[in-house]
Amino acid sequence: MSVVEIVRFAVRGLIANRLRSLLTMLGIIIGIAAVILLTALGNGASQYIQGQIAGLGANSITVLPRQPPESAGTSGRPLTTGDVRALADPQGAPDVASVSPVAQLSASVDAGRSRTDATVVGSTPSYFPGANVQIGTGRAYTDADVEAGRKVILLGRTVADDLFGVGSDPVGRDVLVRGVPFDVIGTLAPAGQGQGLANPDENVLAPITAVQGSLTGFGDLSQIVVQARSTEAQAAAESEINSILDRRHGIENPDNRDYQVLSARQLADVLDDTLGAFTLLLAAIAAISLVVGGIGITNIMLVSVTERTREIGIRKALGAPPSAILGQFLVESIILSVVGGMLGVAVGYAGTLVPLGDFRPVVLPSAVVAAVGVSAAIGIFFGAYPARRAARLRPIEALRRE
Repeated sequence: MSVVEIVRFAVRGLIANRLRSLLTMLGIIIGIAAVILLTALGNGASQYIQGQIAGLGANSITVLPRQPPESAGTSGRPLTTGDVRALADPQGAPDVASVSPVAQLSASVDAGRSRTDATVVGSTPSYFPGANVQIGTGRAYTDADVEAGRKVILLGRTVADDLFGVGSDPVGRDVLVRGVPFDVIGTLAPAGQGQGLANPDENVLAPITAVQGSLTGFGDLSQIVVQARSTEAQAAAESEINSILDRRHGIENPDNRDYQVLSARQLADVLDDTLGAFTLLLAAIAAISLVVGGIGITNIMLVSVTERTREIGIRKALGAPPSAILGQFLVESIILSVVGGMLGVAVGYAGTLVPLGDFRPVVLPSAVVAAVGVSAAIGIFFGAYPARRAARLRPIEALRRE
């Protein structure tokens, strides 16, 4: 028998038992749809978080104080303006473009009839490019504002909406921060919520001298924001930061550092590894349903062989070789799994179209190709045993069965 005839007999057998064929494909459809949908969710989450991290600034590096381990035998030293001057020295840190001291606190911001809580960030003008902060309306504060200690402030979009109404432009208005009056000179462009990160839209920015002089006092810094000269120079800038601060803080063992250096690159690497493992876990869980679907194909095909034993005996008696019987049942199994896989891809893709706010699942073409390939492999693997069993039936024994 030719391949075309084998396929024709297989299709006839499937059409003759439509309901059973559909129920057989159901397990494959569910399994493939689950794999497509879950991997799309994992890939979408990865791209979304990468975008949020990129919004922090590709060259941005943040230095934070931390408590050294008890084994260090010291409470550590805080970050100071002396550290800022040392990091800004081009001789010691040639790969550092700018350094911004930050004095930060949580405070209530009052606009008369309305009030909201916000994170007050006091810094210098270099903080804007260093932290990738964009101006929405108005202007940023200047070096002259910092030197004069002027009480001017920029409001994050959420803070401005809470105080003055959605979409409002509060430039020229006054607000009270812990009872201290500040003039609003601008608003920040909407940044959006980061995954596990502080929401920049809930920040307000002011000159560090005004924040220290009126709110925190001229003491330790909350953090230092450093901007590398380029993305390629970021690793070198981090190394220079560690070298300078280790020397200034008397750190001999890197494990005992009283500060930590964080960058968008580090966050991206950690989150990418974590999400990659999470996506593989989701795919592995979904693959279990594929195995169940494959077992279903084996059971249904065995039932089909039993029901069609007499048909097999007649065909063998008329001269059909074992290879034709093997091919027919194997093709039936492959058709069931491949068609089920294609329907599963369609169902899974349809599931990714459900809106999830700013987050969108991402279906990769490689996942679709792999899903169809896996479904075909399942048909071959789980259909092989029933097909071989049908091919090995002896004509006389087959014809005796009712």
